[in-house]
Amino acid sequence: MYGLKTESYFDGAHFLAEYHGKCENLHGHRWRVVAILGSACLMPSGDERDMVMDFSSFKQTLRDLTAAFDHTFIVEEGTLAPDTLDCLAREGFHLTMVPFRTTAENFARHFFSKLDQAGFPVEQVEVYETPMNCAIYTHDASGDCA
Repeated sequence: MYGLKTESYFDGAHFLAEYHGKCENLHGHRWRVVAILGSACLMPSGDERDMVMDFSSFKQTLRDLTAAFDHTFIVEEGTLAPDTLDCLAREGFHLTMVPFRTTAENFARHFFSKLDQAGFPVEQVEVYETPMNCAIYTHDASGDCA
């Protein structure tokens, strides 16, 4: 198996609704996103001969995906009152609404899915909230979770 790995970063604020601890309060991270592609074979011909693929497209796609969150307040849909959202918008805050709880686990799945939808042979995505702590979503992540 061959693989490629690249990473990107974004700085973003969030909070965890319905959580009882420090992370229920608004706080921020320098989120580090590490993506790994895998392939059993290398390209047989052309510009990408003997490569999994050209790094440039892979790197740019991941950077574009993370840039959408950079320096924004990332909010799970339905967790803030509409008047709070209106007030934040009036004050000029850049909000990014997402349909999932803003955990590292969900961000890992989000970036994995986006890379997969873009046609990359993604095997694993790691999302670090801190230099020492990350969540991982892998190609093998299957099974029925109730």
